[in-house]
Amino acid sequence: MKGLILSGGKGTRLYPLTYTRAKQLIPVANKPVLFRVIEAIRDAGITDIGIVVGDTAEEVKAAVGRGGRWGIQVTYIHQEQPLGLAHAVKVSQDFLGDDPFVMFLGDNVIQGGITDLVRQFQESDWNAQIVLTRVDHPEQYGVAELNEEGQVVRLIEKPKDPPSDLALVGIYMFDHHIHQAVAEIKPSWRGELEITDAIQWLVDHGYKVYPYVHRGWWIDTGRPGDILEANSLVLEELEPVIEGYVDRDSEVDSRVTVEKGAEIINSVVRGPTIIGRRSRIVNSYIGPFTSIYHDVTIENSEIERSIVLEHSVIRDIPARIQDSLIGRNVTLNRSPMKPKAFKMNLGDYSQVGLL
Repeated sequence: MKGLILSGGKGTRLYPLTYTRAKQLIPVANKPVLFRVIEAIRDAGITDIGIVVGDTAEEVKAAVGRGGRWGIQVTYIHQEQPLGLAHAVKVSQDFLGDDPFVMFLGDNVIQGGITDLVRQFQESDWNAQIVLTRVDHPEQYGVAELNEEGQVVRLIEKPKDPPSDLALVGIYMFDHHIHQAVAEIKPSWRGELEITDAIQWLVDHGYKVYPYVHRGWWIDTGRPGDILEANSLVLEELEPVIEGYVDRDSEVDSRVTVEKGAEIINSVVRGPTIIGRRSRIVNSYIGPFTSIYHDVTIENSEIERSIVLEHSVIRDIPARIQDSLIGRNVTLNRSPMKPKAFKMNLGDYSQVGLL
Protein backbone atom coordinates (compact mmCIF):
# COMPACT_ATOMS: atom_id res chain seq x y z
CA MET A 1 0.00 0.00 0.00
CA LYS A 2 1.23 3.50 -0.84
CA GLY A 3 0.70 6.93 0.69
CA LEU A 4 -0.25 10.13 -1.11
CA ILE A 5 0.07 13.46 0.70
CA LEU A 6 -1.32 16.64 -0.85
CA SER A 7 1.01 19.53 -0.12
CA GLY A 8 0.18 21.99 -2.86
CA GLY A 9 -2.18 24.95 -2.67
CA LYS A 10 -1.38 28.58 -2.01
CA GLY A 11 -2.62 28.84 1.60
CA THR A 12 -4.40 32.14 0.93
CA ARG A 13 -6.48 31.86 4.12
CA LEU A 14 -3.24 32.06 6.12
CA TYR A 15 -1.80 35.16 4.48
CA PRO A 16 0.50 36.85 5.41
CA LEU A 17 2.20 33.84 7.05
CA THR A 18 2.06 31.82 3.84
CA TYR A 19 3.46 34.49 1.54
CA THR A 20 6.88 33.04 2.38
CA ARG A 21 6.14 29.58 3.79
CA ALA A 22 4.21 26.51 2.70
CA LYS A 23 1.13 26.22 4.91
CA GLN A 24 1.90 22.55 5.57
CA LEU A 25 5.23 23.54 7.15
CA ILE A 26 3.74 25.82 9.81
CA PRO A 27 4.51 24.05 13.10
CA VAL A 28 1.93 22.83 15.59
CA ALA A 29 3.49 22.17 19.00
CA ASN A 30 6.88 22.83 17.33
CA LYS A 31 6.48 20.21 14.60
CA PRO A 32 5.35 21.07 11.06
CA VAL A 33 1.90 19.71 10.27
CA LEU A 34 3.30 17.94 7.20
CA PHE A 35 5.74 16.02 9.40
CA ARG A 36 2.84 14.83 11.57
CA VAL A 37 1.05 13.56 8.46
CA ILE A 38 4.18 11.71 7.30
CA GLU A 39 4.57 10.10 10.73
CA ALA A 40 0.91 9.02 10.80
CA ILE A 41 1.30 7.26 7.46
CA ARG A 42 4.67 5.76 8.40
CA ASP A 43 3.26 4.49 11.71
CA ALA A 44 0.57 2.67 9.71
CA GLY A 45 3.33 0.65 8.04
CA ILE A 46 3.44 2.55 4.74
CA THR A 47 6.92 3.54 3.57
CA ASP A 48 6.40 4.45 -0.10
CA ILE A 49 4.93 7.96 -0.06
CA GLY A 50 4.24 10.45 -2.83
CA ILE A 51 3.93 14.14 -2.00
CA VAL A 52 1.99 16.32 -4.42
CA VAL A 53 3.60 19.78 -4.52
CA GLY A 54 2.89 23.09 -6.22
CA ASP A 55 4.34 26.59 -5.96
CA THR A 56 6.09 25.83 -2.66
CA ALA A 57 7.73 22.65 -3.98
CA GLU A 58 11.32 23.69 -3.29
CA GLU A 59 10.60 24.56 0.34
CA VAL A 60 8.76 21.28 0.90
CA LYS A 61 11.58 19.31 -0.73
CA ALA A 62 14.19 21.09 1.40
CA ALA A 63 12.27 20.33 4.59
CA VAL A 64 11.35 16.70 3.88
CA GLY A 65 14.17 15.51 1.62
CA ARG A 66 13.92 11.90 0.48
CA GLY A 67 12.37 10.74 3.73
CA GLY A 68 15.38 9.05 5.30
CA ARG A 69 14.80 10.52 8.76
CA TRP A 70 11.45 8.66 8.90
CA GLY A 71 12.66 5.49 7.23
CA ILE A 72 10.50 6.08 4.15
CA GLN A 73 10.97 6.74 0.44
CA VAL A 74 9.49 10.00 -0.86
CA THR A 75 8.56 10.73 -4.46
CA TYR A 76 7.58 14.28 -5.42
CA ILE A 77 4.72 14.82 -7.87
CA HIS A 78 4.27 18.27 -9.36
CA GLN A 79 0.77 19.69 -9.76
CA GLU A 80 1.03 22.86 -11.84
CA GLN A 81 -2.27 24.29 -10.59
CA PRO A 82 -4.43 23.33 -7.57
CA LEU A 83 -7.27 21.97 -9.70
CA GLY A 84 -8.92 19.76 -7.08
CA LEU A 85 -8.18 16.68 -4.99
CA ALA A 86 -9.22 14.32 -7.76
CA HIS A 87 -6.86 16.13 -10.11
CA ALA A 88 -4.07 15.45 -7.60
CA VAL A 89 -4.91 11.74 -7.86
CA LYS A 90 -4.89 12.02 -11.65
CA VAL A 91 -1.40 13.53 -11.84
CA SER A 92 -0.17 10.90 -9.36
CA GLN A 93 -1.33 7.87 -11.35
CA ASP A 94 2.15 6.96 -12.61
CA PHE A 95 3.39 6.84 -9.02
CA LEU A 96 0.37 4.98 -7.66
CA GLY A 97 -0.02 2.42 -10.42
CA ASP A 98 -2.61 -0.22 -9.46
CA ASP A 99 -1.63 -0.23 -5.79
CA PRO A 100 -4.14 0.65 -3.07
CA PHE A 101 -3.27 3.88 -1.29
CA VAL A 102 -4.18 6.26 1.50
CA MET A 103 -4.57 9.92 0.57
CA PHE A 104 -4.03 12.45 3.35
CA LEU A 105 -4.31 16.24 3.12
CA GLY A 106 -1.01 17.69 4.29
CA ASP A 107 -2.54 20.47 6.39
CA ASN A 108 -4.82 18.23 8.49
CA VAL A 109 -4.23 17.11 12.09
CA ILE A 110 -6.20 14.16 13.47
CA GLN A 111 -6.29 12.54 16.88
CA GLY A 112 -5.17 8.95 17.14
CA GLY A 113 -3.47 8.46 13.78
CA ILE A 114 -4.64 6.18 10.97
CA THR A 115 -3.01 2.81 11.79
CA ASP A 116 -6.28 1.04 12.62
CA LEU A 117 -8.02 2.54 9.60
CA VAL A 118 -5.32 1.37 7.19
CA ARG A 119 -5.33 -2.13 8.68
CA GLN A 120 -9.11 -2.24 8.43
CA PHE A 121 -8.99 -1.28 4.75
CA GLN A 122 -6.21 -3.74 3.94
CA GLU A 123 -8.17 -6.62 5.48
CA SER A 124 -11.43 -5.75 3.71
CA ASP A 125 -12.79 -6.08 0.18
CA TRP A 126 -13.75 -2.39 0.04
CA ASN A 127 -12.89 -0.26 -2.96
CA ALA A 128 -12.75 2.94 -0.92
CA GLN A 129 -12.94 4.14 2.66
CA ILE A 130 -13.78 7.71 3.60
CA VAL A 131 -13.26 9.26 7.02
CA LEU A 132 -16.08 11.48 8.26
CA THR A 133 -16.59 13.64 11.32
CA ARG A 134 -19.44 15.78 12.60
CA VAL A 135 -18.90 19.53 12.14
CA ASP A 136 -20.75 22.71 13.04
CA HIS A 137 -20.59 24.25 9.54
CA PRO A 138 -20.88 21.42 7.00
CA GLU A 139 -21.46 23.89 4.18
CA GLN A 140 -17.72 24.61 4.30
CA TYR A 141 -16.74 20.99 3.54
CA GLY A 142 -17.45 17.99 1.37
CA VAL A 143 -20.46 16.35 3.04
CA ALA A 144 -21.70 12.74 3.06
CA GLU A 145 -25.28 11.54 3.31
CA LEU A 146 -25.74 8.04 4.75
CA ASN A 147 -28.82 5.82 4.66
CA GLU A 148 -30.35 4.04 7.65
CA GLU A 149 -27.88 1.17 7.23
CA GLY A 150 -24.94 3.58 7.42
CA GLN A 151 -24.06 3.25 3.74
CA VAL A 152 -22.94 6.18 1.61
CA VAL A 153 -25.77 7.47 -0.57
CA ARG A 154 -24.52 10.85 -1.71
CA LEU A 155 -21.53 13.16 -1.46
CA ILE A 156 -21.65 16.89 -2.12
CA GLU A 157 -18.83 19.43 -2.19
CA LYS A 158 -19.55 22.53 -0.06
CA PRO A 159 -23.37 22.30 -0.34
CA LYS A 160 -25.50 25.38 0.27
CA ASP A 161 -28.07 23.15 1.99
CA PRO A 162 -26.09 20.29 3.62
CA PRO A 163 -27.94 16.96 3.86
CA SER A 164 -26.01 16.08 7.03
CA ASP A 165 -23.31 17.34 9.38
CA LEU A 166 -20.86 14.60 8.34
CA ALA A 167 -17.85 16.22 6.69
CA LEU A 168 -15.07 14.45 4.82
CA VAL A 169 -12.03 14.75 7.02
CA GLY A 170 -9.37 14.71 4.29
CA ILE A 171 -8.26 11.09 4.74
CA TYR A 172 -9.24 8.58 2.08
CA MET A 173 -8.30 5.02 1.12
CA PHE A 174 -8.72 3.79 -2.45
CA ASP A 175 -8.01 0.82 -4.65
CA HIS A 176 -7.21 1.18 -8.35
CA HIS A 177 -10.84 1.79 -9.36
CA ILE A 178 -10.49 5.42 -8.28
CA HIS A 179 -8.44 6.10 -11.41
CA GLN A 180 -11.37 5.20 -13.65
CA ALA A 181 -13.65 7.37 -11.52
CA VAL A 182 -11.30 10.35 -11.85
CA ALA A 183 -11.13 9.83 -15.62
CA GLU A 184 -14.93 9.80 -15.91
CA ILE A 185 -15.87 12.92 -13.93
CA LYS A 186 -15.97 16.50 -15.22
CA PRO A 187 -14.74 19.71 -13.51
CA SER A 188 -17.18 21.25 -11.06
CA TRP A 189 -18.52 24.81 -11.19
CA ARG A 190 -15.29 25.77 -9.38
CA GLY A 191 -13.28 24.45 -12.33
CA GLU A 192 -11.85 21.62 -10.20
CA LEU A 193 -11.99 17.84 -10.31
CA GLU A 194 -13.71 17.14 -6.99
CA ILE A 195 -12.85 14.00 -5.02
CA THR A 196 -16.47 13.95 -3.85
CA ASP A 197 -17.59 13.52 -7.48
CA ALA A 198 -15.09 10.70 -7.98
CA ILE A 199 -16.28 8.88 -4.85
CA GLN A 200 -19.89 9.45 -5.93
CA TRP A 201 -19.03 7.78 -9.24
CA LEU A 202 -17.80 4.75 -7.31
CA VAL A 203 -21.04 4.66 -5.29
CA ASP A 204 -23.23 5.03 -8.38
CA HIS A 205 -21.40 2.20 -10.16
CA GLY A 206 -21.82 -0.29 -7.34
CA TYR A 207 -18.35 -0.20 -5.81
CA LYS A 208 -17.96 -0.66 -2.07
CA VAL A 209 -17.39 2.66 -0.33
CA TYR A 210 -17.15 2.32 3.44
CA PRO A 211 -17.72 5.34 5.71
CA TYR A 212 -15.87 5.63 9.00
CA VAL A 213 -17.10 8.27 11.46
CA HIS A 214 -14.15 9.59 13.46
CA ARG A 215 -15.02 10.30 17.11
CA GLY A 216 -11.87 12.15 18.17
CA TRP A 217 -10.79 15.64 17.27
CA TRP A 218 -9.78 16.72 13.81
CA ILE A 219 -8.51 20.10 12.63
CA ASP A 220 -8.09 21.50 9.12
CA THR A 221 -5.32 24.03 9.80
CA GLY A 222 -6.37 26.35 6.99
CA ARG A 223 -7.09 29.42 9.13
CA PRO A 224 -5.20 31.16 11.96
CA GLY A 225 -7.80 30.18 14.55
CA ASP A 226 -7.66 26.56 13.41
CA ILE A 227 -3.88 26.46 13.85
CA LEU A 228 -4.15 27.82 17.38
CA GLU A 229 -6.83 25.24 18.20
CA ALA A 230 -4.74 22.40 16.75
CA ASN A 231 -1.74 23.66 18.67
CA SER A 232 -3.71 23.55 21.92
CA LEU A 233 -5.00 20.02 21.29
CA VAL A 234 -1.60 18.61 20.36
CA LEU A 235 0.14 20.31 23.29
CA GLU A 236 -2.27 18.56 25.67
CA GLU A 237 -1.12 15.20 24.27
CA LEU A 238 2.64 15.86 24.51
CA GLU A 239 4.65 14.03 27.12
CA PRO A 240 6.53 16.89 28.85
CA VAL A 241 10.33 16.78 29.14
CA ILE A 242 12.91 19.30 30.36
CA GLU A 243 16.08 19.10 28.26
CA GLY A 244 17.11 22.76 28.42
CA TYR A 245 18.18 25.03 31.29
CA VAL A 246 15.77 26.37 33.91
CA ASP A 247 17.28 28.61 36.59
CA ARG A 248 16.32 28.48 40.26
CA ASP A 249 14.34 31.72 40.05
CA SER A 250 11.95 30.37 37.44
CA GLU A 251 8.65 28.56 37.94
CA VAL A 252 7.99 25.88 35.32
CA ASP A 253 5.08 23.49 35.86
CA SER A 254 4.90 19.80 35.04
CA ARG A 255 3.19 20.24 31.66
CA VAL A 256 6.01 22.21 30.04
CA THR A 257 8.50 20.90 27.47
CA VAL A 258 11.85 22.69 27.27
CA GLU A 259 13.91 21.53 24.31
CA LYS A 260 17.70 21.25 24.15
CA GLY A 261 19.61 24.52 24.29
CA ALA A 262 16.62 26.53 25.51
CA GLU A 263 17.02 28.78 28.57
CA ILE A 264 14.38 29.97 31.03
CA ILE A 265 15.59 32.71 33.36
CA ASN A 266 13.57 34.38 36.11
CA SER A 267 10.33 33.51 34.35
CA VAL A 268 7.03 31.73 34.85
CA VAL A 269 6.00 29.10 32.29
CA ARG A 270 2.68 27.31 32.58
CA GLY A 271 1.73 24.38 30.43
CA PRO A 272 0.80 22.78 28.28
CA THR A 273 3.55 24.71 26.54
CA ILE A 274 6.70 24.00 24.53
CA ILE A 275 9.88 26.08 24.35
CA GLY A 276 12.01 25.33 21.30
CA ARG A 277 15.72 24.74 20.87
CA ARG A 278 18.03 27.64 21.69
CA SER A 279 15.15 29.94 22.64
CA ARG A 280 15.57 32.29 25.63
CA ILE A 281 12.78 33.29 28.00
CA VAL A 282 13.93 36.05 30.35
CA ASN A 283 11.88 37.92 32.99
CA SER A 284 8.71 36.82 31.24
CA TYR A 285 5.47 34.88 31.55
CA ILE A 286 4.58 32.16 29.05
CA GLY A 287 1.00 31.01 29.51
CA PRO A 288 -0.80 27.78 28.60
CA PHE A 289 -1.21 26.56 25.02
CA THR A 290 1.80 28.44 23.71
CA SER A 291 4.45 27.11 21.31
CA ILE A 292 7.73 28.99 21.11
CA TYR A 293 9.71 27.70 18.13
CA HIS A 294 13.50 27.58 17.79
CA ASP A 295 15.89 30.53 18.32
CA VAL A 296 13.26 32.87 19.76
CA THR A 297 13.96 35.53 22.40
CA ILE A 298 11.25 36.74 24.78
CA GLU A 299 12.22 39.28 27.42
CA ASN A 300 10.13 41.31 29.88
CA SER A 301 6.91 40.22 28.19
CA GLU A 302 3.83 38.03 28.63
CA ILE A 303 2.26 35.74 26.04
CA GLU A 304 -0.28 32.91 26.08
CA ARG A 305 -2.25 30.70 23.66
CA SER A 306 -0.02 31.77 20.80
CA ILE A 307 2.57 30.48 18.35
CA VAL A 308 5.89 32.26 17.79
CA LEU A 309 8.05 31.09 14.89
CA GLU A 310 11.82 30.96 14.62
CA HIS A 311 14.29 33.83 15.04
CA SER A 312 11.66 36.24 16.37
CA VAL A 313 12.22 38.68 19.24
CA ILE A 314 9.57 39.92 21.67
CA ARG A 315 10.95 42.41 24.15
CA ASP A 316 9.55 44.86 26.73
CA ILE A 317 5.89 44.50 25.71
CA PRO A 318 3.78 46.11 28.47
CA ALA A 319 0.58 44.07 27.98
CA ARG A 320 -0.08 40.38 27.49
CA ILE A 321 -0.08 39.01 23.93
CA GLN A 322 -2.68 36.32 23.36
CA ASP A 323 -4.36 34.31 20.58
CA SER A 324 -1.62 35.35 18.16
CA LEU A 325 0.43 33.86 15.33
CA ILE A 326 3.83 35.49 15.00
CA GLY A 327 5.94 34.57 11.99
CA ARG A 328 9.66 34.15 11.40
CA ASN A 329 12.20 36.90 12.07
CA VAL A 330 9.59 39.18 13.63
CA THR A 331 10.67 41.91 16.04
CA LEU A 332 8.17 43.22 18.62
CA ASN A 333 9.39 45.88 21.02
CA ARG A 334 8.06 48.59 23.21
CA SER A 335 7.15 52.10 22.11
CA PRO A 336 6.47 54.97 24.55
CA MET A 337 2.67 54.67 24.90
CA LYS A 338 1.04 51.66 26.54
CA PRO A 339 -1.83 49.64 24.99
CA LYS A 340 -4.23 47.46 26.96
CA ALA A 341 -4.15 44.31 24.84
CA PHE A 342 -2.86 42.90 21.59
CA LYS A 343 -4.13 40.31 19.09
CA MET A 344 -1.98 39.80 15.99
CA ASN A 345 -1.42 37.60 12.94
CA LEU A 346 2.02 38.68 11.76
CA GLY A 347 3.81 37.56 8.62
CA ASP A 348 7.44 36.53 8.37
CA TYR A 349 10.09 39.28 8.68
CA SER A 350 7.57 41.75 10.13
CA GLN A 351 8.79 44.51 12.42
CA VAL A 352 6.22 46.16 14.67
CA GLY A 353 6.70 49.02 17.11
CA LEU A 354 3.76 48.97 19.53
CA LEU A 355 2.29 52.23 20.77
